[in-house]
Amino acid sequence: MMLAMRHILLVGGLLAYTMTSAPAQTHSIDAGQLSPSAPTAALGVVTPVRNCADLTAVDIAGIGGPGSQVVSAKEALSHGVPVCAVEGVLTPSIGFKVVLPMQTWSQRFLQVGCGGLCGRVSLEVGAAEGCVPLDEGGFVLASTDMGHQGTGGEFGRDPQKRADFAYRAVHLTAVASKALIRAFYGRGAARAYFTGCSDGGREALVEAQRYPDDFDGIIAGAPALNFQVQNGLYHAWQARSNQAADGKAILIASRLPLLHRAVLDRCDGLDGQVDGLISDPRVCRFDSAVLLCHPGQAQNGGDCLTAAEVKAARRLYDGPRDPTTGKRLTIAGPQPGSELGWAGVFVPARADQPIFSERIALDALRNLIFESNPPSTFALSDLHIDMAAFDRLRPLHPLYDATNPDLSAFAAAGGKLILWHGWADPHISPINTIAYHDAVVALLGEERTDAFERLYLFPGLHHCSGGEGPGQVDLLTPMIDWVEKGIAPHAVIARQAGQGTSSSGFGQPSRPSSAATPLPDDKPSEPPAKTRSRPVYPYPLRAVYAGRGDPDQVSSYAPETPAVSHAMPAWAGSDFYRPYQPRLH
Repeated sequence: MMLAMRHILLVGGLLAYTMTSAPAQTHSIDAGQLSPSAPTAALGVVTPVRNCADLTAVDIAGIGGPGSQVVSAKEALSHGVPVCAVEGVLTPSIGFKVVLPMQTWSQRFLQVGCGGLCGRVSLEVGAAEGCVPLDEGGFVLASTDMGHQGTGGEFGRDPQKRADFAYRAVHLTAVASKALIRAFYGRGAARAYFTGCSDGGREALVEAQRYPDDFDGIIAGAPALNFQVQNGLYHAWQARSNQAADGKAILIASRLPLLHRAVLDRCDGLDGQVDGLISDPRVCRFDSAVLLCHPGQAQNGGDCLTAAEVKAARRLYDGPRDPTTGKRLTIAGPQPGSELGWAGVFVPARADQPIFSERIALDALRNLIFESNPPSTFALSDLHIDMAAFDRLRPLHPLYDATNPDLSAFAAAGGKLILWHGWADPHISPINTIAYHDAVVALLGEERTDAFERLYLFPGLHHCSGGEGPGQVDLLTPMIDWVEKGIAPHAVIARQAGQGTSSSGFGQPSRPSSAATPLPDDKPSEPPAKTRSRPVYPYPLRAVYAGRGDPDQVSSYAPETPAVSHAMPAWAGSDFYRPYQPRLH
């Protein structure tokens, strides 16, 4: 229900795009082609044909089952804009909200995903900074708590609530919202969109894969599409591999700037520009051993790492492997350049503090990812991270995961998909999203995929927000123009108010309060740097500095096709990216 929501988003900004694909070679950019967000194709404003309070009489039992109902419908102001705020429940306990503008509806519907394990309704819209129809109150907005209340995973003890979280809540909320729109305005929405990040990105892909007719345009950010492996093994490994024999953390947050600087020293200039960002971490060959303390160097808190810290960092980058065969059990670990984002996720501020990775892994392992839950006392130390553990994740892969590359029905329905991910995401490796894009191309072909899908990767961006690189971007406007005008997006413009700044926002999983301790800074405080902007091109294109002009301005960059292609690493779940039959329970 939020208008002007860009003021609390993690990501937003301005965009530019063309109708044609970029050529393979590098070329200069005409700054005149890069314009800010502008009004899209006009859809006439439609006003209600009935009173807001009357929506409590709309029967949604046929959508969610007996007991489903609209609980309340009240007129309210949202950022000064009159709206009808509706709350309802779909059986058994799917809470949802729909906010319908009273005077400004432009016949567009936007459903918003939620992060983590949800358990709350969030109407914060990400990746839409400067989107005019959104800022002017032109959308009906809706979201759901995914079928349970509270952010823990205890709901996974109920098979129905597992299904509600996996796919049912998002779909039924879409159906119910459209029914309320038709009842309130006397007509249906002309266009329907979905946007989400983290689990919201997974929800976005679930919609494209399971319900291809629900939305015309879908934006999936940093998607937790490998839900089973992500929560069951990735975070479990990240938590355990940084623990000493006494259970305390080896590597702590105060050491992360040292590690990050070493990565930049090694790899920042590989793209031809030293700017504090790594444009493609896959070309970075970094070994934390370069920081190993030599005899005579300070072993605690100095400008080097102890042998234990070096080993811990190596394990965090590499990810889990089967101890017998050496086979990878996750597709990838956090990428070089993401080190500052590790704080509070799997590296605590102090050795005895809790971390996010342990909490999210235990929630999943105890309640969600196995067909039969282990005892509630199950601890991470009880998990044997090997191929046998991975195979126990397979049965529910078709329930929770969103890795099915068969989007043929979505494409046939005219749907458009934008994937996006931060290269410096510590929560979910961007390699997961690249693998999904590659799988869609492999199945449907490059030309067919290019007609309905784009992938954008943002250097220096953490999980959905924050980080060292430009991450304020508007993906909603180009999606609207793609769906409604047929203008396929090309370059999108990411902006950053101050270089080296980081902030949390929509899509950022909550961290323990102990993780809020700022990282130490090894240099004096400086005034915020001027705003910088960068173009981000559809994968596999990347932006390169043209060698002239202000490096903080988008007009100084050009698209380039990388000379080297990158094959996906072989791992235990490679088959997850093949077509499969979705599971209902």
